[in-house]
Amino acid sequence: MKYNKTTMLKLINEHRTLHDELKKLKSEMGLEKNFAVKALYHSYVAEDGPYMKEYQDLERL
Repeated sequence: MKYNKTTMLKLINEHRTLHDELKKLKSEMGLEKNFAVKALYHSYVAEDGPYMKEYQDLERL
């Protein structure tokens, strides 16, 4: 499974938890949006993360 920014943004928009985490990463860690989105991917999607199945479903659309 590969990282896709568009798919990841769709997933973030569908889940308030991910949206809140994105805002937190941007403000507390000082990350730019693109880096924060990629960090969320590696934390919550990649390698059997809790949102992996939903991410895969979005990729298929």
